[in-house]
Order: sequence, then C-alpha cells, then structure tokens
Amino acid sequence: MRPFRYLLDPLCMFGCAAYMANRWVLKPHIHSAFFHGYFNDLLLIPCALPPVLWLQRRLGLRKHDDSPQTGEVLFHLAVWSALFEWIGTHLVRHATGDPLDVAAYGAGAGFALMSWRIWRFPFALPREKA
Repeated sequence: MRPFRYLLDPLCMFGCAAYMANRWVLKPHIHSAFFHGYFNDLLLIPCALPPVLWLQRRLGLRKHDDSPQTGEVLFHLAVWSALFEWIGTHLVRHATGDPLDVAAYGAGAGFALMSWRIWRFPFALPREKA
C-alpha cells in the first residue's frame, strides 16, 4: 500500500486549486450564493486535513502514513464545525453560525473519505495465482 502523500495528495492539491479558482476567478465574476457561501466549505476537509495530519505525524501524534481514517475525518469535522460555527461566533464579533456550513463541511468530508478509500483500495484487485 502506498503511503499517504499529505500535501501532495491529489485531492488536497485539487481542492486547493479549486479554492483559489473560486476565490480569485469565480466569485468576482459569478454572483451565486453557492460559490459565495458554500463552495469553499466543501473543501475544508480535503484541503485542511492533510496538512494537519502531516503536522501530527511530524510531532509523533500520528503513528502511520495511511490515508486518513474515518475516525480522524469525523473527529476533525466535529472539532472544526464546533470551532467555526459555534465557538467562533462568540469570539469574532461579525461572525454568524450557519448549519448549512456544517452540512457543506460534512458533504466535503464524505466525498474526501470515499475518495481516499478508492485511492487506497483500487477497484480491480489482482487475482490470486492458482
């Protein structure tokens, strides 16, 4: 099995490119509630989790280089949802919590988890030799 590539993970790189495209190309020219409010939220887990896991690995808090595990994804999803949509609204004066942001974080997390599982376990497994 190939080790997880953290910042060089294809999903992370694609997500970061999509974030930049949305921020500097799409949002200034397209007036869409989805692109202005929720598209970047879909990218939270695919873009933010790999560098956090890399840092945890370097600090010795993560003991393997496998793709993100379901528990890791769900833990970070819960922590970041609470931080950004609940705690942050009490710390930042103009911030407001939005349950749809949490839904977007969750949708992105589900897509990322499925993608990391597909890349980890390819569809066609080699046949056993008789």
